[in-house]
Amino acid sequence: MALRTVAIAGATGNLGSHVARAFLSPECRTRFQDIVVLARAESKAAAELAAAGAKLRVYGEDNLAQSLQGVDVLISVVGPSGHAFKEKLLRSLPATSVSLYFPSEFGVNHYIHDFPHEEWDTKKRHFELAKQLIPNIRRCRVYAGLLLEDSIGPWFGFNTKDGRYEAVGSPSQPTSYISKSDIGRALANLASLPLGDVPDEVSLNGDSKSFQEIADIMRASGAGQIDVTSVPLATYKAQVLADPSPTPERYLRFLMGEGKIDHSDTGLGNQNGVVLSGGPVAWMRMQDLAKETGGKPWASSV
Repeated sequence: MALRTVAIAGATGNLGSHVARAFLSPECRTRFQDIVVLARAESKAAAELAAAGAKLRVYGEDNLAQSLQGVDVLISVVGPSGHAFKEKLLRSLPATSVSLYFPSEFGVNHYIHDFPHEEWDTKKRHFELAKQLIPNIRRCRVYAGLLLEDSIGPWFGFNTKDGRYEAVGSPSQPTSYISKSDIGRALANLASLPLGDVPDEVSLNGDSKSFQEIADIMRASGAGQIDVTSVPLATYKAQVLADPSPTPERYLRFLMGEGKIDHSDTGLGNQNGVVLSGGPVAWMRMQDLAKETGGKPWASSV
């Protein structure tokens, strides 16, 4: 199979930079012809990726198809503020050589939700449009769970600074976490598979841990005393749904309690086996995060 050229949109963002770095790493780079970084303008972050071996293409909104010339795989890691651009990018694909498209997902599987939310509903509409516009292009949605490096903080009930963890629902309910670099390596493995072997949907399980387990891990790594409490799931969920918000943190807290972000084998399940078939992926674990931070990730956050 000829080596593919991969383009990454959103490669200088919070997640995108880690995805791009994974593709440019020695373990992944040799599996691809070129790694293209699509950028709206030249920047320090884009220049650093170019120095690491990426090919930088500065696009204009009227030349997106031209910017994708010779590209076989498009990975969109464009964030929530870029929905309009994501649609323009999608509409350009019929005039390109792209044969495999990874839309901007990389979070929770919102198709199993029983409530509306603007962010996730917009992603659903994007995928419906993709089915209409690019029926002959392979599409793969990747549900990664929660980002390991960004999740053990007060916004999800992990207040390490004050020694308090508050779960919504049972503190023993596991949730799946995965590092940003591991998402990149998983995408590199998927992007190098034969097209017919790339699933329509992929759920990843980097490490599945409960509030109680995370507290134990952080304590063992130097966090000090952490008291684990909980609030009733049904009451919390009803309060959130009665007072909608555009950001997902409050919704994610009750989804954690419902087990709808648990991609373990005993939870919702995963496609780790398919991802691992494309090459080794050494998932970063909660213990690794604890060791790196002395058991105090985001301890200075309020």
